[in-house]
Amino acid sequence: MKKKVLATLLATAMTVGCLTGCGGGAAETPAAEAPAAEAPAAEEPAAEAPAAEEAPAVEAPATAAEGTDPVANLIAATTGTVTLKVWASEEDQDLTTKLLDEFKAAYPDVTFDITLGAESESTAKDTVLTDVEAAADVYAFADDQINDLVNAGALQEVVANYTFDVVNENATGAVEAAAVDGKVYAYPMTADNGYFMFYDSSVFSESDVQSLEKMVEVADAAGKKIAMDISNGWYIYAFFQGAGLELNLNDDGLTNTCTWNGPGGTDVAQAILDLTASNVLVDMSDEDMATQIAEGNVAACVNGTWRAETAAEAWGDNYAATKLPTFKAGGKDYQMSSYSGYKLVGVNPHSANVGWAMLLAEFLTNEAAQTARFEARGLGPANLAAASSDAVLANPAISALAAQAAYATPQRVGGNFWSPAETLGQILASGNPDGTDLQELLDTTVEGITAPVE
Repeated sequence: MKKKVLATLLATAMTVGCLTGCGGGAAETPAAEAPAAEAPAAEEPAAEAPAAEEAPAVEAPATAAEGTDPVANLIAATTGTVTLKVWASEEDQDLTTKLLDEFKAAYPDVTFDITLGAESESTAKDTVLTDVEAAADVYAFADDQINDLVNAGALQEVVANYTFDVVNENATGAVEAAAVDGKVYAYPMTADNGYFMFYDSSVFSESDVQSLEKMVEVADAAGKKIAMDISNGWYIYAFFQGAGLELNLNDDGLTNTCTWNGPGGTDVAQAILDLTASNVLVDMSDEDMATQIAEGNVAACVNGTWRAETAAEAWGDNYAATKLPTFKAGGKDYQMSSYSGYKLVGVNPHSANVGWAMLLAEFLTNEAAQTARFEARGLGPANLAAASSDAVLANPAISALAAQAAYATPQRVGGNFWSPAETLGQILASGNPDGTDLQELLDTTVEGITAPVE
């Protein structure tokens, strides 16, 4: 019965329909609003960056017909106890418990039986795909897992809004990360899994951190290091993508297309060699960065929000953060790119109470919930209103991440990317000790990245 009604709702996307679960629950329809972030102006010389791609069209969930109340319709269609299983990360248990209590209190005429389990966003996909039908009704996951979850039929398409406009009230990047083939399959929860530049403002000025070459010069004079995990595909991507060399996941969801060995690729490789040859820009893991920052050896690093506390404790009032700088390759300045990352909340289409699961997913990711998550855990909101609050804007790391967002792309790569990219980073960071021809090095790297999946 549930599948039949869902098919009807999908076929009449912009009309009010009823999504009824076969276990005593029901679902309904929808609501709207939006803005836009202004990218910081580039200093001279202007960085050359690839032209921004036109944002892919995302199909908006259905909007309730005038005069209808989708939540009231859902309540009216509900008989018996609404049973739901929710998974949230270990770190999010306290806040989620509080939000679940608030959700139940918001609908006092409905009897709920909601259980909460612990599941990391980073491992959610593997656990869900073990047995999709037995998985949680509502669960959080990292956005790079969405393709596999959709392909496995483990995510309910967001076909309707209940209490807010999921597409227009969240950042564009977050909505794109929650979509597959133009259809939204999840609810953005955070927008903070990316990287940017932390720095000690007693060493670098705001002008210095606009250029990586200038930062190396200043750090060298101060006897300090700049840290970046260059031998990690997640970070070395910043140089090649910044110079307009593409890396994309193919339609099969497994293999990659990569142009790092195309025109300009050797210039980027040489730029990395030149920067690391200074012994100021140092290839360093996340754990080593934490130690070296605390010991006062590192005065700037490329990292994410999880290192904010380390940097703030070490640098005190001099703790600062900003977007990534420009770098010079082939005589041109390019703005460093980055990967952006989001945490999402998904609904299991096998839920006996799909409508209530969708309404709960909205509740766990609405403006109030995202604000509470920022206040409790310092996680950056994807919700536009929450992200524009004074408290969020005053947070150096979250503010820097927002500035870098204009140059970031969601992580969508096949598994064969990581090992060749890591090897490339190790070779370049160590000065290309075998003297391998750079074009040959890049050709070998791309051959590995684009190799078919066995």
